[in-house]
Amino acid sequence: MGVVSERARHGYREQEVPVASLCFDYAGIVVRSTDPERHLGIANGTSVMALSRDRAAEAEAQCMLEVHGALEAECLEEYIPAVNSEADYVIQVNGNVHSLCSFTAYALGALRAQGWNVEIDAGYPYDVVNPDVPWYAKVETDPEAETPDWFSLELGVDIDGHRINMLPPLLDMLDACGEQLTLDSLLRVPARFRAVPAGVNRYVVIPQDRLERLLVILMEMYRGSRTADEKITCRDLLGGALSKLDEELTQGGTTLLWDDAPGLRAKGQKLSGTPPTTVHPVSLKATLRPYQEEGVRWLQHLRQQDAAGVLADDMGLGKTLQTITHLLLEKESRRSQTPTLVVAPTSLLHNWEAEIKRFAPALRTRIWHGKARHKSGDLVNRADVVITTYALLIRDLEWFKLQPFYYLILDEAQAIKNRRSQAAKSVSQIQSEYRLCLTGTPVENNLDELFSLFNFLMPGLLGSPDRFRSYFREPIERENNESRLTALRGAVGPFILRRMKEEVARDLPPKTEMIRPVELREGQRDLYESVRVAAHSEVRKAIKVKGIGASTVTILDGLMKLRQICCDPRLVNVASARAVLGSAKYELFFDLLEKQLAEGRRVLVFSQFTRMLALLAAGLVERNVKYALLTGATVDRQKQVKAFQDGQMNVFLISLKAGGTGLNLTRADTVIHYDPWWNAAAQSQATDRAYRIGQTSPVFVHNLIVSGSVEERMVHLQQRKRHLAETILGGGQESSSAFSLEDVEDLFAPLAE
Repeated sequence: MGVVSERARHGYREQEVPVASLCFDYAGIVVRSTDPERHLGIANGTSVMALSRDRAAEAEAQCMLEVHGALEAECLEEYIPAVNSEADYVIQVNGNVHSLCSFTAYALGALRAQGWNVEIDAGYPYDVVNPDVPWYAKVETDPEAETPDWFSLELGVDIDGHRINMLPPLLDMLDACGEQLTLDSLLRVPARFRAVPAGVNRYVVIPQDRLERLLVILMEMYRGSRTADEKITCRDLLGGALSKLDEELTQGGTTLLWDDAPGLRAKGQKLSGTPPTTVHPVSLKATLRPYQEEGVRWLQHLRQQDAAGVLADDMGLGKTLQTITHLLLEKESRRSQTPTLVVAPTSLLHNWEAEIKRFAPALRTRIWHGKARHKSGDLVNRADVVITTYALLIRDLEWFKLQPFYYLILDEAQAIKNRRSQAAKSVSQIQSEYRLCLTGTPVENNLDELFSLFNFLMPGLLGSPDRFRSYFREPIERENNESRLTALRGAVGPFILRRMKEEVARDLPPKTEMIRPVELREGQRDLYESVRVAAHSEVRKAIKVKGIGASTVTILDGLMKLRQICCDPRLVNVASARAVLGSAKYELFFDLLEKQLAEGRRVLVFSQFTRMLALLAAGLVERNVKYALLTGATVDRQKQVKAFQDGQMNVFLISLKAGGTGLNLTRADTVIHYDPWWNAAAQSQATDRAYRIGQTSPVFVHNLIVSGSVEERMVHLQQRKRHLAETILGGGQESSSAFSLEDVEDLFAPLAE
C-alpha cells in the first residue's frame, strides 16, 4: 500500500492518491488480481505441477477489501490514469485525512485479524498509532509559585515508553472552533473517526463521538494560553475535569497512565460529590426545611474545599437563613477568628440585622452605616458579622482594604453584574479567606454577568473577559452551542446551588399569572402614533450616524415616551399630550382594583414610574381607599410595610426599583404590574414579594399590557431573555438572543390594530 501522483484529465490539479495492490500467494508464486493467467506452474523437484487459481476465493478477498472502502483502479481510469499500471485499488478519491487514517487503523487491522499479510510503503503518509496505545496525563503543581492553587496539565500517548504530547493539536482544534463558534461544525467530517496528528505523517485515530467529549472536558480547563512546553494551566478547583478525563479515556479498555500531584483528582471528585452530613448549630433559633439543610451542607462543603460559590436559590427560599446558619456553624466550631463582612443594598441593612438577632443571637453584629460609622471602627474587630452597603464600601474602600475578614458575602450580588462598575472593582479588593454570592438572579441579561460574579469569587477560573466572551458567551447566546454550554456548566456547576420554588417548596400555594390587554382609544391612540413616528425617525438617524451601540440613549428616550403614553398621557411632557383626556389603562386599573377589593383581596401595585404611582395615589384618595406607598423617597420603609402587613391598608403602591427586593409581603394575595419592565427576572422578583414561604393563599398576578404597543413587544423580548438564565442554571437548551437592529425596528413598529 502506498501513494502515487494523480493528475485529473479534465483539470490541472495534482495530488497524491493512496493506492493498494492486491496479490495472492500460491505456494510461493505471487500473482496480482489483474494477472490473466488461469493456471500456474508449481515446481516440485524435477517436475512441474499445474495449479488452477481459486477465482472464487480471490473474488471473496476482493469483496472484503472493497467492503472497507477500496475502489477498483480500472473503474477510475478516466479520472486517475496514472495508477492504471501501478495499483489495483484506490483507497479514496479526494478523501480527507480522517477517513484515510481510519482505513489504515481499522480496515487494515480487521484484514490482518483475518489472516491477510499487509505491507505498507515506507513513504505512506497516513501511518497511525495503534488504537490501543496507552495515554498518559502529567499534572504538576508548584507550592512555591505565586499562584500555588494552580496546576499544569500535559496529555498525550505513550508509545513504547516514548511520550508524545497530544495537547497542541487538540488545543489547535479548540482554537479553530473558537473562530467558527461551533465544535459541531469542526467535527462534522465524512468519517466515523478523527485523525489527530502525533508527529510527522503519524496520527492517533479517535472515534468522533469520543473526541468531542474529550474536547468538551478540555474546554472546562483551557483558557486560551499555553506554557512554553505546550501545557495548559488552570485553577485546582477545576480538578474535577481530571476525573472526567480518566473516565473518558479508559473506556473500552484503554490505559491512562497518571503522573499527577497527590490529592488533586480527589479534590475535584469531592467538589462534585455529595456534601457530608452537617451538625445543626446548637444556638440556632430556627427549624430548617430539608432543602435549607442541604444548602447549609453545600456551604460547609465549599468551605472544606477552600472554594467560593453562588447560592442562587429562587426568591423567598431563605438564602439569608441558610447563610446565617452556616456562619453560626463556623463560629461554634471556632474556625472564624475574624469578622464576616456582608455587603447588601441599603434597603436590606436592617433586615440582615433583624434576621441574625432572630435566628442567631449568638452572632454579634455591627452595622457600618451613618455619619458616625468611623467612630465605631474598633467595635468591628469584636463583631462576628459586619453589615454595610455597596455605596459605603466604595466610599470607605481604603478603610475596608485594611481589614481582614473571614467571609466576604455579597447579598443581591447582581449589584456587581457589570465587572467594570465601581462596586465590582471595590469588592474584589477586600481581603477575606472565603467569598460567597447570594442572588436569585445570577444571570439577568447575558453571560457576562455570570463571568463578573466568578471574577470576584475565583479570579482566573473562567479566563480573561475577552476569552470568555468569544469562547462561551457568543457561541452559547448566538449559536445555542451545546458543547460550549456543557463545558461551561462543567466548570461552574460545582460552585452554584440553585433551587426553584417548584422543586423544593411544595407547600407554597399556586401562583396564577394573567395578562390584561388594554386597547388605546382615540386621542391616546393618536398621541402614541404621532410620538412614535417622530421618535422612530430620530432613532434611525442616530443609528445611521453613530451605529446601534452608540444610540442607546436616543433609543431608550423614544421608548420611554411611548411607554409613558401607554400608562397615562399625563406622564409625557409634550404639548399634544395635554389635550388628551383620559387613559385606557388608568380606567382598567381602577375597574380591576374595585373588583379585587370587593372580593377581600390584598393588593400590591408595581410601577417603574413614581409619577404614575402618584397619579394612582390621587385616584385612591378620590375613591376613599387607604393605601401604603413605597418609593425611593420613602423615609420609613418599615412603617409602610408594617401598616400593610397589619391590615391597616389593603393596597400597597410600590416602585419597582425601591420594592423589587428585600420585602416579605405574604399578607398580599394579588399583584398588579401596571407596566412591564425590560428585565423579566426583576419583574418576577417584585411578584415574589407576595409569593414567598409563609404565604397561605393563592397568588394572582395581573399584567396590564397595551395591545399591539411597545409594551406587548417588550413582553416578547422578556420571554426571549428569560431563556438565558434557565439554560445555564436550569439545564435547558435555549438561550437568549442579543438585542439587535431588528428588535429596535419591532419596538418602534406602528401600533397594531
